[in-house]
This record gives sequence, structure tokens and C-alpha cells, in this order.
Amino acid sequence: MKSLESWFHWVPRFLCIAAILFVSMFALDSFAPGLTIWEQLRDFMIHLIPSYVLILALWFAWNKEKWGGIVFIAIGAITSIPVFLMNYHRTNSIWVGMLIVLIINIPFIMVGTLFIINDSLKRK
Repeated sequence: MKSLESWFHWVPRFLCIAAILFVSMFALDSFAPGLTIWEQLRDFMIHLIPSYVLILALWFAWNKEKWGGIVFIAIGAITSIPVFLMNYHRTNSIWVGMLIVLIINIPFIMVGTLFIINDSLKRK
């Protein structure tokens, strides 16, 4: 039973860090030719705002797992709508929009669920 508790303790944290790193990779498109280094760095820092929010949510979930899990589920669910719409309008494909939602948003819903399961296991 101890290994299961350990698994539910560390897996959501590692999965969340990996998902945040994945989302952070999208900020690399701010580096474009024709801009000064300061403009590129400014744009890069602005593009990392979602990652900053996710890092704060991870810090919160690390300390208060139940409420942090709820926050991650809410982040995954609420942001799935604009992510789907943005990709649907780009590609005019419902399937591509849904695939992008699965790739970007489902990991955060999974993380939230695992944080809540871990909290309930600790309470037993």
C-alpha cells in the first residue's frame, strides 16, 4: 500500500512538470528574425505567462492537494474551449481541434484527478 501512496504522490507532480514544460515550448515561437534581442526576450516572457500561472497552480496543489486538484481540473476544462475554438478556426477541422485539446488540456485534468485521489488516500 505504501508504494501505491508513493505513486499517487509523485506521478501527478512529475506529470504536471512535464505538461508545464510542454506548454512552455510554445513560447519559443516568440524568437523571430528582424526583432532586437530585447523585443524577443520581452515577447518570450509574455508568452510564458500561462506557464507562470501553471507553476503557481502546481505550488498550490503541492501544498493543498484537494483544492489544487480542483484548480487543475478547472484549468483543463475551462481552457479547453478557447483552445478548441482557436484550432478549429485555424484548420476548419473538428477532429484536429479535439486532438489539440486532448494533447494540451487532458494532462492537466489527469493531474487534478491524481492530486484529489492522493489527498483521499492520505485521509484514509
